[in-house]
Amino acid sequence: MSHRNLICAVMIFIAAGLVWSQSPVPSGGEAEKVAEGFQFVEGPVWMNGVLLFSDIPANKVYQWTEESGESVFLSPSGNSNGLCLDLQGRLLLAQHGNRRVARLEEGGSQTALATHFDGKRLNSPNDMTVSLDGSVYFTDPPYGLSNPSSSELGYAGIYRIAPDGTLSLLDKTLYRPNGIALSPDEKKLYVNDSEARKIYVWDMQADFTIANKQLFYSMTGSGAADGMKMDTEGRLYSSGPGGVWIFAPDGSLLDKIPVPESVTNCNWGDEDKKALYITAGGSVYRIRLDAAGSAVNRYGASLPDGFGLFPNYPNPFNPVTRIPYEIPGGGSAQFKIYDVSGRLVSFMDAGTRDAGIHFIEWNAKDRPAGQYACRMDAPGFSRTIKMTLVR
Repeated sequence: MSHRNLICAVMIFIAAGLVWSQSPVPSGGEAEKVAEGFQFVEGPVWMNGVLLFSDIPANKVYQWTEESGESVFLSPSGNSNGLCLDLQGRLLLAQHGNRRVARLEEGGSQTALATHFDGKRLNSPNDMTVSLDGSVYFTDPPYGLSNPSSSELGYAGIYRIAPDGTLSLLDKTLYRPNGIALSPDEKKLYVNDSEARKIYVWDMQADFTIANKQLFYSMTGSGAADGMKMDTEGRLYSSGPGGVWIFAPDGSLLDKIPVPESVTNCNWGDEDKKALYITAGGSVYRIRLDAAGSAVNRYGASLPDGFGLFPNYPNPFNPVTRIPYEIPGGGSAQFKIYDVSGRLVSFMDAGTRDAGIHFIEWNAKDRPAGQYACRMDAPGFSRTIKMTLVR
C-alpha cells in the first residue's frame, strides 16, 4: 500500500468517526404521518418496493406505497409483531399468536423456524434481525400471552436460529427483552429491556454466543423502549419515550425524533434506504435522514443496481472468514487481501455473477495473526474493509 493510499485510509477513518458523532436528522426534518387508522402497528420492513408492517390485534400484515396507500398483504398473520427479511429476501414473522418464528414461502404457505426450546413452548417472539451468515436473532418476552405467568419457560430469552435450524438460547437475564439489532460489522448485539427502558450490548463471539454484557444507555421519561435499527455508520435508533432516540456507537445520545404517538418500531425504506419508517400506535410515520440503513437491515430488500462491499463475518476470525458483497446483474469483481505492511497476500476473482449479494471466503490458515485489508475492485468501484485474524 502506497504512502498516499495509507494517508487516504487514515483520513477516511477519521471522517467516518466524525460522521457517526453527528445527528443524521436534517435541519427542519420532521416525522410525517403516511398511514393511519390501524389498531396497533409494529414491525415495518421494506420489501420489493413496498412497506410492510404488522397490525397485531387485527391479525394482519399490511402493505403500503406512496401511490396506492395501504392494503392487506397477509391475513391471518399469526398476530405477527416484528418482521424482517432473510438472506433470500423472504419474509420472516415473529408471531405473537402462533408463538413462533415463521417464514412466508412463495406460494403463501408458512414454515415454522422456531416453536419450542428445551421441550417447552416459546412465549411470544417479538422482534428479529438477520446476520450475514443467515442466522436469525430474536427476542421472546411474554407480551403475547394472556397471562404472562403461564410461560412454560419461566423466563424471557434472546435466541439464535442457526442457518441449519438449530435454536440456541443466548441470554435470559433481561426482564422483557424486546428490540434487537446487530452492529454493521456484526461485532455487537444490542437488545433493550422494554419496561426498564434500558439498552444493553454484548460482544459477539466467534462461536456465535454473546459475552460481556454492558449497559449501553438508560432512557428517562414515561414510556417503553421497543424496536431498534442501525445505520451504516453504526448509529443506533431505538423507540423510546417521546419518539425515536438516536445514539452514537459510543453510547452518547445524538438526537431524538419526536413522534406524537407511542413508538413501537422503525426500519429503513425507500430505494436508497434513507427514509426511516416509524410505527407508532395506530399510525405509520416517515422521515428522510442524512443516513442509510446498515447492510444487515437492507440485506435482501431488493436487487442491487450497484456494487457494495460489507464487513466480513466473523471478525475477528480464525482461520476462515466470509466477505459479503453485492453486484448488479452481470457484474464482476476482484478481491485483493493485503497484510499490515501493504503486501498483497491473496487474490480472488469472483467472475461474473447474477445481481444480488454474494460471498467469498478467505482461509488464512497459513497467515500470521494480525490486521488485514480486503479491497474489492469492480468497474467504477473500489472499497476496502479491515479484518482481524486471531490465533
